[in-house]
Amino acid sequence: MNKTLDSLQVGQSAIIVKLENQGSIRRRLLDMGMTPGTMIQCVLVSPFLDPVAYKIRNAVVALRRDDSKQIIVEVMDE
Repeated sequence: MNKTLDSLQVGQSAIIVKLENQGSIRRRLLDMGMTPGTMIQCVLVSPFLDPVAYKIRNAVVALRRDDSKQIIVEVMDE
């Protein structure tokens, strides 16, 4: 079932399906390893719900919700 990255709850994992981001943020996300087929996990939500920390390729990165809303993922069954 495809959703956007911002819909993941803490502890949930997903596979990146597609990036719909444009411009320099798209390039930056690709450089960080957010390519289709890569597993990503939500690890921490800040107190004001923005940004959110995700674990990807043994690194933890923080993304704004506006950017994560444009990343399509397939949620892993738990």
